[in-house]
Amino acid sequence: MSNAKPAPRPEVQQTPQTATRARRVEKSADAFRTISEVADELEVPQHVLRFWETKFAQIRPLKRGGGRRYYRPEDIDLLRAIRGLLYDKGYTIKGVQKLIREGGLKLADGEVVPDIPGALEGEEAASTAESGTGHDLPLFRATLSAEQVRDVKAAVGELTDLRDRLRRALDACKKAARS
Repeated sequence: MSNAKPAPRPEVQQTPQTATRARRVEKSADAFRTISEVADELEVPQHVLRFWETKFAQIRPLKRGGGRRYYRPEDIDLLRAIRGLLYDKGYTIKGVQKLIREGGLKLADGEVVPDIPGALEGEEAASTAESGTGHDLPLFRATLSAEQVRDVKAAVGELTDLRDRLRRALDACKKAARS
């Protein structure tokens, strides 16, 4: 047994975490981020980000060798918006999916998340489309008169019809271009 006293610790000791944080500061705003960097920034566990990838088709990080994920700045903006709606505003996952599908999710810079066809697949898409209700969107409900509700529903119906017509026209153009 030695009676030697351990050397005093320096006041500021650089740990791997602080070294990583220092490196992050050096990255460009346009740089891709790893899943650990994004998880730290959004204050959510990495497995939550992986789960959200399964629920939101719009989140598509670049996957490199060994399955490592690299998130683009626009992926991070979308994740930040999703996190805010789920954790801060109390939305459900289905509610956020519906919001994205209807083009109502705005990012921090004011950009609207694009409606990506096929974002919801199978039964979930069918059941959501059939229900046509906002019951899974608990916030931002306005007090409307019956007449206003009818007007909004009529406008939504017209817009849905126009969207469907535009999609059919686009499909016809693509088909003609292939021929």
